Amino acid sequence: MKHAPVKAPRPPRPLAERVPASRRAPRTATPRRFLMCRPTHFDVTYAINPWMRPEEGADPSRALRQWAGLRDLYRRLGHTVQEIRPDPRLPDMVFAANGATVIGGRVLGARFRHPERAAEGPAYLSWFAEQAADRGYGTIRAPRFVNEGEGDYLLVGRTILAGTGFRTEPRAHEEAEEFFGLPVVTLTLVDPAYYHLDTALSVLSDTEIMYYPPAFSEGSRALLETLYPDAVLAEAEDAAAFGLNALSDGRHVLLPAAATRLAGVLAARGFEPIGVDLSELLKAGGSVKCCTLELRPG
Repeated sequence: MKHAPVKAPRPPRPLAERVPASRRAPRTATPRRFLMCRPTHFDVTYAINPWMRPEEGADPSRALRQWAGLRDLYRRLGHTVQEIRPDPRLPDMVFAANGATVIGGRVLGARFRHPERAAEGPAYLSWFAEQAADRGYGTIRAPRFVNEGEGDYLLVGRTILAGTGFRTEPRAHEEAEEFFGLPVVTLTLVDPAYYHLDTALSVLSDTEIMYYPPAFSEGSRALLETLYPDAVLAEAEDAAAFGLNALSDGRHVLLPAAATRLAGVLAARGFEPIGVDLSELLKAGGSVKCCTLELRPG
């Protein structure tokens, strides 16, 4: 695994906002396949992150309407959405991104840190086992170490950015690197409000990301600056609106509607930002990306 280098002075970052639209290469959307879980049983009944307030609860009907809007939007954009059956015992199962990591038809299951979500890992693995013959999932593995799926594993091109600090264990990064045969870059999160990597960093294309620097350790910030000098940097207001819990198909970027400044920066760089209202699900600390597990074929 790669580790953070000694922090060097940051090189100048060209601002895409200054590049005329006529000179920017057009963005191309790539059809994707996603797994989602209907929030039939969604509620906030315990607190395992700073966003969760059990005393306030949640409105499952409103959450379902908002979630269905996201699912239908994916389909209108040309993506395929499959659904896993929700378990009434698991109110957070709606956050499908945490259920596994799928790259090249290989499936690495999740092992959750908190007992409240522990049963989600086997539930998602069972779904993949049932789908294996028809969908071509060649290898399905139950993990040895704590990892919370695409909550902490984000694929950028052929590199896996892997979060740690609150949920996924560093030794799980070695397990992922060996299983997928891809380089893994370890990034340490330091702000409990951004407890998963996908709350502090989002993949825009095979070479581009956006992230919120204060969510990361000094060494991890230096590493990100070295690897992605032209990254989009989010400000505190958009990060707090969960603007980085977004999903890009290479052209369209679906992100919380409240992240207005971030949407403007993305538009200036040639993307088409689409605001989505998932405010009810945010009560449990999740938004667009949390609800979406990408199924990458072999």
